[in-house]
Amino acid sequence: MTEADFLAALRRLPLHPGARGLRDDAAVVGDLIVTTDTLVEWIHFLPADPAPDVAWKLVAINLSDLAAKGAFPEGVLLNYPLRDEAWDASFLTGLEEALRHYRVALIGGDTVSLPPSAPRVLTLTALGRSTVAPARGGARAGDALWITGTIGDAGAGLAIARGQDGPAALLARYRRPQPRLAEGRALASVVNAMSDVSDGLLIDASRMAAASGLAVVVDLDAVPLSPALAAWNPNRLAAVTAGDDYELLFALPPERAPPVPAARIGAFATGTGLSLTSGGDPLSLPARLGYEHGNDPNGLPAGTPGL
Repeated sequence: MTEADFLAALRRLPLHPGARGLRDDAAVVGDLIVTTDTLVEWIHFLPADPAPDVAWKLVAINLSDLAAKGAFPEGVLLNYPLRDEAWDASFLTGLEEALRHYRVALIGGDTVSLPPSAPRVLTLTALGRSTVAPARGGARAGDALWITGTIGDAGAGLAIARGQDGPAALLARYRRPQPRLAEGRALASVVNAMSDVSDGLLIDASRMAAASGLAVVVDLDAVPLSPALAAWNPNRLAAVTAGDDYELLFALPPERAPPVPAARIGAFATGTGLSLTSGGDPLSLPARLGYEHGNDPNGLPAGTPGL
């Protein structure tokens, strides 16, 4: 069963209205925004990744979901498996660093034990406040598709973490993503739809289009790359399918400019599906648009969308 299959099955269960049909990355209950993410060793992070970086990433990917709803973080709950005293202590160092950096407090959580050889499974739930909370599925035909920041750095950073030579800046984008909280709050009241990019720009753009009941066209040449990635590997197709970017993807009316730095990379139209262009000409879609649990046996990289 793929992630999409499992979500489809869950949609047959009684759903809270705040679940938004399980087509978003966060639930909305009044002005309370609730999101949860799990990092699994070998799936979302490597055993050799430093424990403080894993803790930072766990906090950051949850806050990225809050950013996509324009939320102010309220607090987090941690579910943690005790296994190795030195690693646990190092994880706590990174957790404190991330919480203090983003000025978010720990509310509670749960601790469990793991067998010595079991992969670590780390879960954080984040709570935030937003009176706007744009949905992933609010795009309208004719809207332009925009992206904050640059795409592909984290995918390159994963390759570097696995042993390839490359700049430390790219490795840092994989191990310590930066959620776009300020940008999300600035955008929330003006966008028609917004989500973060966790599993790859193409797959997340296609999810936004599907949730909106529309088609989307992405201009590959317009996708922004960082100078570090352009010098290391300027392959945009690899960049847009890599994942772990945690930038904000959003839809705006075509005549409107965003209030934050961003690149216009495509447009929504009536119809269904994702199309890709380069130089004005259509491109064949890659076999893999991004990461989907249950459909990618190699794991890494990716966030955990949908719940």
